[in-house]
Amino acid sequence: MRSIRVDRPAPYPPRVSAATKPFWEALREERLTTTRCLDCEDNTFPPKPICPNCFSSRLTWQPLSGRGTLYSYCRVWAGPEVFREELPYTVCVVDLDEGLRLGSRFLDTVEPEVGGRVTAVFVHYTDATLFFFEPEAARKNES
Repeated sequence: MRSIRVDRPAPYPPRVSAATKPFWEALREERLTTTRCLDCEDNTFPPKPICPNCFSSRLTWQPLSGRGTLYSYCRVWAGPEVFREELPYTVCVVDLDEGLRLGSRFLDTVEPEVGGRVTAVFVHYTDATLFFFEPEAARKNES
């Protein structure tokens, strides 16, 4: 997975809590993680302090591949004021190889293709690290 540096604060900084702090720290280290229940073995995203499946508090951190399939996307032309400078932008829903479905931003390097393979990209702002997705084909074309 690749990373990008952006020389400004994130338009909407993440909400960091005691339960999610390890997730945000891992992102800064360019690792995508989530919580996994030690009792029912469910992975959940976003990370949670309690398993939503069996309500256990016995959770551990699970690495994620950051690879998956684009399930859906939407091009945003009129967004919230904090994102004005980034308009238009694309949001997406990705089915990770680990079986989780999650939402994120999509890098507009090429036109998104539903059903296409995607990989995470770490975007380092001056105050936070976020993850976006891009087509795997975009990475192969750079090599």
